[in-house]
Amino acid sequence: MKVALLAPLWKKIPPEKYGGSELVIANLAKGLVAQGHDVTTFACGGSVVAGTLVPVIPKPMYDLVGGFDWNGIKQYEFLSFFELAKQSKEFDIIHNHMGLHPIAFAPLLPIPMVTTLHSSLPPDFPYLAEAFREFPFVSISDAQRTLAPGLNYVETVHHGIDINAFTPRLEGTGKGFAFIGTLSRNKGVDIAIRTAKALGMPLVIAGEVRESDKGFQDKEVFPFVDGKDIRFVGEVSHEEKNRILRESDALLFPSRWNEAFGLVMVEALACGTPVVALGNGAVPEILRDRVTGFVTDAEKQFLEAAKKIPSISRSACLAEAERRFDLSVMAKKYVEVYQSLIANR
Repeated sequence: MKVALLAPLWKKIPPEKYGGSELVIANLAKGLVAQGHDVTTFACGGSVVAGTLVPVIPKPMYDLVGGFDWNGIKQYEFLSFFELAKQSKEFDIIHNHMGLHPIAFAPLLPIPMVTTLHSSLPPDFPYLAEAFREFPFVSISDAQRTLAPGLNYVETVHHGIDINAFTPRLEGTGKGFAFIGTLSRNKGVDIAIRTAKALGMPLVIAGEVRESDKGFQDKEVFPFVDGKDIRFVGEVSHEEKNRILRESDALLFPSRWNEAFGLVMVEALACGTPVVALGNGAVPEILRDRVTGFVTDAEKQFLEAAKKIPSISRSACLAEAERRFDLSVMAKKYVEVYQSLIANR
């Protein structure tokens, strides 16, 4: 099968540090190629993907326009559509990861297009969602569907990671807790800090600092970072993330909002590390309560669950990651979606 992947242009595929959707696209390309499919990814220059890369701009759009801007469609994105249109007859299907707007070209294409939305928020442009609602969509969790319930979801496919890219620790005592994510109230880093302090456990915080969250960070985060018991290490590479998760007793995931997936939970499991999470969004779909961690309803329960982490088998965590979240599982499920859409074209 010949598959075209339309990737966001903001960051390289895969990202150098943070970038969930960009990493998922890289993993999908790798998984599809490993299963014998011909994959072409339309992305920014500097990307490194399995299969063929079409670099539609020379470097990430973040660098070209001077930062992120979600207020509209950027003109550079039309280069993706331009390059795709020139080659569209060479593919069997197009898998769109850029958002809603590329679907405007779907009626002009000789092949089907399926869209995966990666957001944990309702559509930024609701009139686009309404106009394109009959075209096929894949949700990344059942929970994500509540954000735009009127879309034509043909399947839910959970994200996959390269399990072999992680080095698990299955025995021994770790170095405390880890929190990996944006330092925001939505992500609940303040709950992670209070939990670690209450239990007298060290906590490593890794993630992105955004100017929009500065007031929250100055009050609820950085006053408690002492470089010893509570450490902040900034954004981290894959290798650093792998080490932090492997050395941790548990990943703390106290996200307050409707998280559409939460890739770091799966990455923790691949290291054999259990997860303590608030049960919002997709968390109950990803974690098996009392098997790969604990799913809780409130901060007090979160704290109590963190005390019970030694009862969780690290081997069970790794086995769950291998069985459900390896990139080969994700690729196989997407192939089934592709075949169904091609057959019903």
